[in-house]
Amino acid sequence: MSRIIMGIESSCDETGVGLVRLHDDGTVELLADEVASSVEQHARFGGVVPEVASRAHLEAMVPTTRRAFEKAALKLSDVDAIAVTAGPGLAGALLVGVSAAKAYAAALGVPLYGVNHLAGHIAVDTLQHGPLPAPCLALLVSGGHTQLLRVDDLASSITELGSTVDDAAGEAYDKVARLLELPYPGGPPIDKAAADGDPAAIAFPRGMTGPRDAKFDFSFSGLKTAVARWVEGAQRRGEPVPVPDVAASFQEAVADVLTAKAVRAARESGIGTLVISGGVAANSRLSALARERCAAAGVELRVPRPRLCTDNGAMIAALGAHVVAAGRPESSLDISANPALPVSTVSV
Repeated sequence: MSRIIMGIESSCDETGVGLVRLHDDGTVELLADEVASSVEQHARFGGVVPEVASRAHLEAMVPTTRRAFEKAALKLSDVDAIAVTAGPGLAGALLVGVSAAKAYAAALGVPLYGVNHLAGHIAVDTLQHGPLPAPCLALLVSGGHTQLLRVDDLASSITELGSTVDDAAGEAYDKVARLLELPYPGGPPIDKAAADGDPAAIAFPRGMTGPRDAKFDFSFSGLKTAVARWVEGAQRRGEPVPVPDVAASFQEAVADVLTAKAVRAARESGIGTLVISGGVAANSRLSALARERCAAAGVELRVPRPRLCTDNGAMIAALGAHVVAAGRPESSLDISANPALPVSTVSV
């Protein structure tokens, strides 16, 4: 008999509620994915303000839940299990989602599963492309995280091969967008501006690519600084800043490093599938260069559609479904949010 899994996501500035159906054969079907974003409330600050995000989650949780159940034509009583992001993320924001999930689980008398936000970004791909082969590689690229992960078992075994040592890729996008006087968040406007620019116009550095650097770690702080120095130099000389060329050259540097390291990891590990997920996975140049390099290396590339790349409840419901299917133990109702939850801990 199939089971309905409800997923709640509140790690940053999106309140997400998703509903999936876990079929007897282990496949997962998306029924509803509703998101309320508070990004406009943070735009004037140029970044997410934790207190503002927490308040927005409080206000959006019940209305978002109602919309999800209306979309799926389900009732709360149809739910068989609840999954919620227990970490990583902003402490106050996480607490709103965890508290809501506890309340729903207790009221409905169904099991609760506190799960990892990062693992959710990988699990969401199964909603579009079906079960993941084991092992596979995942390149997680978002505003707060840039990690290269080996996935041996989506429900229990994820190993970090490399991570950023400073800025995440998405964070670098936001900072460069601010330099170029583009809107927040920086990913979409830089991608749009880059379409009219020359990616070879400016030779920006490729961080952590030297012979002595960690093979699978990333660094984008130096790239961000190089862009700032280039823009400041043009302004000091009284020259107009060619925003499209700067955006395209910056974007090329990011995509070049991300895809080169991911494909190298796949080759050296003998793994034939790469999943790219997280908000930056929606970037046009990243996906195009990944397709090109994966095809040349004989690696299958899987990238979820843009709506599934950003934070949402569907990804947490999908991960919850895999955790349930694997027979992992449910969480206690006294679980706490963990802002620093490591990716190796899929469920708590």
